[in-house]
Amino acid sequence: MENSGSSGEQVFPAGFTWGAATSAYQIEGAIAEDGKGESIWDRFVRQPGRVARGERADVAADHYHRWPEDVRLIAALGLGAYRFSVAWARVLPEGRGMPNERGLGFYDRLVDGLLAAGVEPWLTVYHWDLPQALEDAGGWPRRDTALALAEYADVLARRLGDRVVRWMTVNEPWEIGVLGYLTGEHAPGRRSLRAALSAMHHVLLGHGLAASAIRASRPHAQIGIALDMVTCYADRDREPDRRAALIADGWFNRWLLDPVLRGQYPADLWAAFGSASPTIRPGDLEAISTRLDFVGLNYYYSAWIRDRAGRAPRSGEPLPFKIVSPHVTERTGLGWAVHPAGLRDALTRLSVEYGVRRLAVTESGAAYADRVVDGGVVDLDRARYHRSYLQATLEAMHAGAPVEAYFAWSLLDNFEWQHGFRPRFGLVRVDRRTQRRTVKASGRWFTAAVAANALVPLR
Repeated sequence: MENSGSSGEQVFPAGFTWGAATSAYQIEGAIAEDGKGESIWDRFVRQPGRVARGERADVAADHYHRWPEDVRLIAALGLGAYRFSVAWARVLPEGRGMPNERGLGFYDRLVDGLLAAGVEPWLTVYHWDLPQALEDAGGWPRRDTALALAEYADVLARRLGDRVVRWMTVNEPWEIGVLGYLTGEHAPGRRSLRAALSAMHHVLLGHGLAASAIRASRPHAQIGIALDMVTCYADRDREPDRRAALIADGWFNRWLLDPVLRGQYPADLWAAFGSASPTIRPGDLEAISTRLDFVGLNYYYSAWIRDRAGRAPRSGEPLPFKIVSPHVTERTGLGWAVHPAGLRDALTRLSVEYGVRRLAVTESGAAYADRVVDGGVVDLDRARYHRSYLQATLEAMHAGAPVEAYFAWSLLDNFEWQHGFRPRFGLVRVDRRTQRRTVKASGRWFTAAVAANALVPLR
């Protein structure tokens, strides 16, 4: 998307936060060092056929050992904030019980290093790496896992909450439930609709209990959640497709937005799921809809929806709709449609329909094939992507959406879950053989935008 409107319309308000995001499992490595326990991903990647090319994150970007260099990079990029997650099994090797001092010490040093560099830490408590011991006890389909998350959040808040102000309880509950327990694409690789719906409910319950635990020991903490959304459009101007798009929106969005922001599950989806719907106990929805200081939005997808037209559901498609290939002019290296208007519409919807008063884009990014030229990295597609999605963010803000921050996914090239290392999302290239970090052209553009607090031209 090129410049549009007056130069003033391309400037972000004073105090807007520019950042980059990562997650522990995708960058840290050191999967069995200093007392860290096994996570579900540590086990999952060792199962044949689970990850492309059999790749593992045992070393990943070696952030566990190279974090001082990475903090210097964050500061050199001019970023005001860094979103990271804590590896649950590094802090509580069995998921519960006595904290691992060496694991907590790593995050102590990271937080102190960020603050010394003038970078605000935004901490995500849980980003998909459940301790294997908790999965062995039943995992997220078991209610007790939500209680364990609250205990874990309390440990982190007591240790780090004197310095960390911004907290996100969980990252993307939909992926945790659907990809982990319905389609089996992610750890732990189970396939059951009832397990998936129970998992999502217990992740949300854990979110609410964790938020309360953090707030109890750190009353001044700013607490949110990182939800992903898929903006769904009817592919054709036909009533069956409009109806299918509403159902798709329920599956991808309302099933989580409504309990978190309204304290209730959507009635149409609840009826459709029937006996697979989760068991809800008194007080669950009150806990799930606990007060939030902000809502984080991760945005990667828009979807064009058609009625299934009689086709029987496939695995991972429990409802009567299908996603069709849209007529888009650009796709990322993973085949995802580049559609910044979807982000604009999602932010506006959260503000208008759900009444959210503080928003942050906690992830937005794209995988492209970088070109290494004379030691530099040419990735203008990625720079163009971030510029267009930042433009969409500004458009939503001009329409009244209260967006305070934008975090690029990702700071570093990393382990991209079932896709392995080949998809590169980073503003900074990581050479897998040497671990050498190189700021890409997109990183240099992002730095210029941060310095100007505006959408500077692409170069």
